[in-house]
Amino acid sequence: MLQTNYPLQAHQIADFQRNGHIYLSGLMPKEALSTYRDAIVEWADDFRKKQKPMEERDTYGKAFLQMMNLWEEDAKIKEFVLAKRFGQIAADLLGVKQVRLYHDQALFKEAGGGHTPWHQDQYYWPLSNPKTVTMWMPLVDITEEMGMLTFASGTQGVKLPPMPISDESEATIASFVHDQDFPIVAQKTMAAGDATFHMGWTLHAAPGNHSETMREVMTIIFMDADIEVCEPQNENQEADRKRWLASKPAGSRADSWLNPIIN
Repeated sequence: MLQTNYPLQAHQIADFQRNGHIYLSGLMPKEALSTYRDAIVEWADDFRKKQKPMEERDTYGKAFLQMMNLWEEDAKIKEFVLAKRFGQIAADLLGVKQVRLYHDQALFKEAGGGHTPWHQDQYYWPLSNPKTVTMWMPLVDITEEMGMLTFASGTQGVKLPPMPISDESEATIASFVHDQDFPIVAQKTMAAGDATFHMGWTLHAAPGNHSETMREVMTIIFMDADIEVCEPQNENQEADRKRWLASKPAGSRADSWLNPIIN
């Protein structure tokens, strides 16, 4: 399954390029996904035990449990993250020949977990062009009350003051999205193995988890295989350069051992 293609239609690619995001159903059947979910959940359970109580966390900490680059830690998760099926979709959506891995992250929003503020992912990434895309895949069936990923369509080219995920980004971007009347798009439900893909600069957010069930999501960030490292614009980008790009210098291709080609 992970080595087979998921054919995209021309209109789907066009929709993605226009809107900055797309929903794709049935990337993986639940039975095929289950073994990978088990490996990811095992890491999440251990990670959760080490966290502060919800009431002691800041807005970012309440939004989700964030576990990164699990492909380095577990052979089964590596098989999932480096799947040609996902890389092929990313390359087709971006209109590039090949993509590399930037990094993966599991985002588990606990029952009662807070909202994910409006933000742009690529604020954190020291990369030279906007040819980046994130796959967001639920590992369990989810509904909108569990914290569905929400997009402001057509915002991938928007230039805003650089802001990390924060109360400030929530207030500033929510007001901007409202004032500019961008279409707000979110699925009502997603089955385990469905996925959304969104560009690195697409504005997005998620409400809190108002259910009694953990929202289990695995994400994979892809980038154009020819993308270069740019000079970090903030301390977050410098930290990313060191960790996810193995300290590759600005001006070099983002092709460290942490960034394999995967399609």
